[in-house]
Parts: sequence; structure tokens; C-alpha cells
Amino acid sequence: MAQYVSSLLRLQLCAYRARVTSRLLQPSQALVNGHPGRGFSYTHRLQDDELGSTGATAGVTVHFINRDGDKLSVTAKEGESLLDVVVKQNLNIDGFGACEGTLACSTCHLIFEDEAFRKLDPITEEELDMLDLAYGLTDTSRLGCQVHVKKWMEGLTVQVPLELSDIRRELEVEKQSKQ
Repeated sequence: MAQYVSSLLRLQLCAYRARVTSRLLQPSQALVNGHPGRGFSYTHRLQDDELGSTGATAGVTVHFINRDGDKLSVTAKEGESLLDVVVKQNLNIDGFGACEGTLACSTCHLIFEDEAFRKLDPITEEELDMLDLAYGLTDTSRLGCQVHVKKWMEGLTVQVPLELSDIRRELEVEKQSKQ
């Protein structure tokens, strides 16, 4: 019981952080008062004009293995986060990206192959903090909102963990049990 309450409190904190972050830190306001981010992080989303002519047209094939073991293959634009790829391609991955890339949850947790993991950009302290809340954490775990598609990722396969830490699901179960 205590473990359930602890998990529920952690998840509620994640949801709260997501709400606060999305209200306080809009990309256009991040430097308004001379305080870049004020300790909050967000995922910079590349616009098509930022990608340049080669990035906007080139596609990178990425494979996701979902919780059911199904392989979902998509073509992604270079520069997109893996979270954006899942959302834009409307992939059937339940609960993925609850905080919409504001680095306030761990629902976009992905597991990479060793070789691919070593090639990824360095992990930040904020991402490590969120990964501490993830179920099924491995040595090659990263958050999809923090990993951006690059040309070398052609044919990359990532695994979605079997379990998910998502407050929305737990609150729905709790609501249904009260009825």
C-alpha cells in the first residue's frame, strides 16, 4: 500500500510539473526577463525552415517495438524528437508523451540498443531526474522527447518498455473503482 501511495504521489508531482512548466515556460517567453529557462527545460522543436533543404526532404526510417511486441516502422524528419515522431505518425503506443515534451514525466521512455545508445547526445541532469521515475529503467534508457533524429539513425530500432508510469491511467482506474 505504501508503495502504491508513493508511486501515486510521484506521478502527481510529474503531472503538476508538466502543468507548471507548460504555463511558465513558453519558448517565446524563455528569455523575456533575461532568465533563460529559470531551471526548467523544454524540447526545442525544429521548424521546417530550420532544417534546411536537405533535412526537410530526407527521411530516416525508425522502428519502434511497442508493448505488445509489434514493430511499428515510420519515416521521420531529421531533427524531430522521437516523441514528435510518435505523435505526428499517430503510432499506437499507449500513454506516450503525457507532458508533451516538457521534460516533466517519463512516459516517452525508450530503450536503445547498446551501439545506438553510445552515439546519442549526452544526457542532461533533468532527463536523468525524470528517468528515475520510469518503470523498466535500463542502462540504455532515454526519453524520446530528448533524442532527436539524425541521419546515422537510419534503421534504428527502439523498444518501448513493458510498463508505464502514467498518472492518467492510475487516476482513471481509481475513478472506475469508486463507481
